[in-house]
Amino acid sequence: MSGQDRAVLGILGGGQLARMLALAAAPLGVRCVVVDGAADACAGQVAALTVAAWDDKPALAAFASTVDVATFDFENVPAQTAHRLAEQLPVFPNPSALAVAQDRLTEKTLFRECGLATPEFVPVDTREELQRALAITGVPAILKTRRLGYDGKGQFRLHSLADADAAWMALGAQASAHGLILEAFVPFERELSVLAVRGRDGEFRTWPLTRNWHTDGVLSLSLAPAPDIDALQPRATALAKTLAERLDYVGVFALELFVKDGQLLGNEMAPRVHNSGHWTIEGSHTSQFENHVRAVLGLPLGDTGARGLSVMFNWIGELPAKEPLLRAVDGHWHDYGKEARPGRKVGHATLCAPDATTLADRVAAVAQALGRQEQARPLLDLLS
Repeated sequence: MSGQDRAVLGILGGGQLARMLALAAAPLGVRCVVVDGAADACAGQVAALTVAAWDDKPALAAFASTVDVATFDFENVPAQTAHRLAEQLPVFPNPSALAVAQDRLTEKTLFRECGLATPEFVPVDTREELQRALAITGVPAILKTRRLGYDGKGQFRLHSLADADAAWMALGAQASAHGLILEAFVPFERELSVLAVRGRDGEFRTWPLTRNWHTDGVLSLSLAPAPDIDALQPRATALAKTLAERLDYVGVFALELFVKDGQLLGNEMAPRVHNSGHWTIEGSHTSQFENHVRAVLGLPLGDTGARGLSVMFNWIGELPAKEPLLRAVDGHWHDYGKEARPGRKVGHATLCAPDATTLADRVAAVAQALGRQEQARPLLDLLS
């Protein structure tokens, strides 16, 4: 794309990730068109919105005729939809990479092939197979749907063998449609993510490792660069690069990792921009959103270095008062324009600082003003 071109980027999915992609694309002279099944998709507030189902071939063909490149903002876009669009225009990441990330069994098998250790896992399709699988993984363990689960959805934790019947009652009906996978529970010491980007020319970069904390399976807090995990950066970068090259991946992705006894274990791959990378909007020289747009359009990648330290608060269900954040030095507020609903991601906030002491002071002040001391506690304990 030359400096005089005005590219049009098509985005499958119209949630907050598409919204932030469109906002990052605009300064580059890139216009975005979004496809989503919901007429009130929040990305439609900042980009042209086509309302269509994933199997609406005429609508998707019309969409494809108006854009130069297509991408997606969440991994549950049907791979067959992406494959069909790829017959008409470039689609990045490629549909095959999307298909791998949509199946936990295929994904974890690939991790091991790429040298990334994982917790023990066993495919499960019947109640009898669940019993046999438990003999392999032991308990505690987590029964998951192989497809369509995210943010803690489609999962059941078994604390003992006596939980097997309850687990099967909760998820067994999905076994015939999508299959299940039983994973050994990992008493991990830390949860990390490495955000990476690969260009159409193969150029590869990562952002500093991010330390994450979750509540009920949903990301609550992220810190980057995390001071206690610097030594793991080279290994995490090498694993992400191997994975990207194996998939011929183009764009941004997140590799979620556990740390146990100093070893990195693969949890999941998100084939898209990711919640744990929201800090990059203000905290990095080039955000994950801008670099994804650059990558899929074949533009040079931007610097992924951090400007200092950043912490991201994820707002779930409803937004707190914004004023304490807006009064904070280097505080940044993001309202996704979504209706409040229990369990729904409705926004986030980022606090940046040049050093750990300053960041801790700013976080403590904002958390107290918002009544979010409990959410901030893991970070403050780490920085103290």
